[in-house]
Amino acid sequence: MTTTLRVRKESTMMTKREFLNAVIANVEVAEIAEFAKVEIEKMDARNAKRSHTPSKTAIANEPIKKAIVDLLRAYDEPVVASVIAEKMEISTQKASALCRQLVTSGQLSAVEVKVKGKGKQKGYSVA
Repeated sequence: MTTTLRVRKESTMMTKREFLNAVIANVEVAEIAEFAKVEIEKMDARNAKRSHTPSKTAIANEPIKKAIVDLLRAYDEPVVASVIAEKMEISTQKASALCRQLVTSGQLSAVEVKVKGKGKQKGYSVA
């Protein structure tokens, strides 16, 4: 039995899912096709579990996010990430990333703020 698998032109590598789908589509032996279907179901189950389980970093960042929201409640004006970082004793990059996540979740809002000597930056405030 000769089976030819089509491979994407831009790459010679196939993902495991692409391979298993090609096996299902092109193999005439039912047992092999059934094995490939079961493997795809296992991959789907692993991926579903992964999407609902937060990472260790995400869990560790939750109290920091809460503290950022509490900190910003004390301000009437939007606050830039560098000030938040200084007050929270974390890096500016981490403060900025956590603030972006909070904006995405709707807890904070972001606006352009002019900072003397630095130009425009994002200022964050409680939504």
